[in-house]
Amino acid sequence: MLPLTEGEQQLLLQIARRAIEEGVPGERRIRLEPGSGSLCEPRGAFVTLRLAHALRGCIGHVEAELPLCETVAECAVAASQHDPRFAPVTAEDLAELRIEISVLSPLADILPGEIEIGRHGLLISQGFRRGLLLPQVALEWKWDRERFLAETCCKAGLARDAWRHGARIQAFTTQAFAEQQDERLFEMPNAAGGAPAVK
Repeated sequence: MLPLTEGEQQLLLQIARRAIEEGVPGERRIRLEPGSGSLCEPRGAFVTLRLAHALRGCIGHVEAELPLCETVAECAVAASQHDPRFAPVTAEDLAELRIEISVLSPLADILPGEIEIGRHGLLISQGFRRGLLLPQVALEWKWDRERFLAETCCKAGLARDAWRHGARIQAFTTQAFAEQQDERLFEMPNAAGGAPAVK
């Protein structure tokens, strides 16, 4: 699966911005014209919103069910309006809102000792519970491998050591990029989350 070009990254950021702007006044569904290329391939993705450098919303699809452009539009609206941790984004927020997109690789089972901080995101599941954290979360919080595993278990509502006791550990990589005030793209370090999931 080829990485997105800079032009494709810019287009996805524009799609996310338009979706958020159109979604703020109401619940209008974003309609996108069919296209071709990487943006129309089914891919999982997360959209993260920041306001004054603080997290303002993060919603994503782990499974590759929709074309990437539709996934990004849907997750952008969900992150801005339906993240249960935050009030909906308002029109007044839009000018200062910064959009980050993480495009996910397919999930793969991984052993704890194979996890690379900064490269791998984690999905840990047991029974009906599952939790996901993006690769950049471990970097931001300066976690080591065991802390990353424990925090992902907590995200799933499991015991912190569930990864030692039969929980399934899956990893993925991301290609992550974001808006900048000068409209240039920014890539996270080591850029290589069914229903929407919350970061």
